[in-house]
Amino acid sequence: MLLGPAGVIREVSDAKLMGRGGAAFPTGRKWSATAGQPVRPHYLVCNADESEPGTFKDRLLMEGDPFAVIESMTIAGFAAGCSRGYLYLRGEYPRALHLLRNAISKARERNFLGENIMGHEGFSFDIEIRRGAGAYICGEETAIFNSIEGFRGEPRSKPPFPVEKGLFGKPTVVNNVETLVNVPVILTEGCEAYTRMGTDGSTGPKLFCLSGNVSRPGVYEVPFGTTLGELLDLAGGVPPGRELRAVLLGGAAGGFVRPDELDLPLTLEDARAAGTTLGSGVVLVLDDTADLGSFLLRIAAFFRDESCGQCVPCRIGTVRQEEAMHRLVGKRPLSTSAADLQLLREVGQVMRDSSICGLGQTAWNAIESALDRLGYAEEAAK
Repeated sequence: MLLGPAGVIREVSDAKLMGRGGAAFPTGRKWSATAGQPVRPHYLVCNADESEPGTFKDRLLMEGDPFAVIESMTIAGFAAGCSRGYLYLRGEYPRALHLLRNAISKARERNFLGENIMGHEGFSFDIEIRRGAGAYICGEETAIFNSIEGFRGEPRSKPPFPVEKGLFGKPTVVNNVETLVNVPVILTEGCEAYTRMGTDGSTGPKLFCLSGNVSRPGVYEVPFGTTLGELLDLAGGVPPGRELRAVLLGGAAGGFVRPDELDLPLTLEDARAAGTTLGSGVVLVLDDTADLGSFLLRIAAFFRDESCGQCVPCRIGTVRQEEAMHRLVGKRPLSTSAADLQLLREVGQVMRDSSICGLGQTAWNAIESALDRLGYAEEAAK
C-alpha cells in the first residue's frame, strides 16, 4: 500500500511519536506544519550533535546502523516535502562520520538518494553531512541553522519558528537521530502496534544512557513506563558495597532523583509531574562516594564555558552562578552562605525567565534540584 506524504505523516501522528532529543515535541505535527508551507524548497536537519553530557545513544545508532539513519531521513524528507537533508554531526564522532559517508555513497549508487529516487518521479532528495565544532549551543535547533550557514553558532529569536523560516530562511524540519530511527518501525509495524508499547502519553521504546557509579554502564532500550529502579537493576545497580546517593536525569540541564524515588515511571508525563525531565535520556548515577559539591561546580563551569554570550542573562548569569558555587563548595562566602544561596537562586531564576534559548533557561535546573531535592542547601550552609 502506497501511503504518500500525507499518509506517512498520519501514521507518525497516530503513533504519537514525540521528539527524543529533549524537547518532546510531537513529530507528526512538526512534519505537517512544514509540509503545509507554500514556500520552497523545504529542508530537513538531522540533529546528530549529541553534546549533552552523559549522552551517547545517537553515536551507537549511527555506528551500529548508519543505513537506518539515511532511510529515516529520506522518509522524513518525503513526508515533509524536503529536497535536501543536512546531517549535523558531532565533530568528535570520526567513526560515525566514516560509516555515514559510506552509507550515503551506497544509497546514491542504488538510487535511494539523488534525483527521482526509488521510482518516485519528481521526488528528489539528497543528504549532506555537516560537522559541528564542539559547541554545546549548536544542539539548539536554530543555532544549528547558523552553523550550517557558516555563521557563529547562536540561537535565533522565535517566532518565526523553523517550520516557517528555518535553514536558509526556508521551512525546515529538525529531528534528533533517535526520533527519526523510530519512523521505519512505525511504518513497518503500524501505528497501533507502536502505541501498544509504552504509555498513552509516551508511546514506544526509549534509549537511556546509563553512566556514573553503575556496575554495567551503557545504552539500554526499554519501553516508556519502565521504572527508574527497574532500569538501574538492568545495569546492575551501584557497585557492591556502595549505596545510591542520587540519579541525575536528563543530563547537565536535567534534575536529580533521590534513592526513595526509584519507583518513578520513566515517561514524559511522570517525569514532568515529579519536577524533573527525561531530556535526551541521560541517567547518571551517583553513589555515596561521589562529591556532590564538586559535581555541581563542574556543571556550573560547563554552562559558563558553553554559553554563546549572545544574551546578557545567560552570559553574565552562568558566570555568577559558577562564582557562587565556588564560594559555597570552598566554604568562602562573601558574607554568609545563606546570602550566596539567595544570590544563586535569584540568578538562576533570572536566567530561566529571560534567556533567549534553552541553554540559559536550564543552566540552573540541576543545581536547583540538588539544593531542594537532595538537601544540598543545608549542607552548603553549614
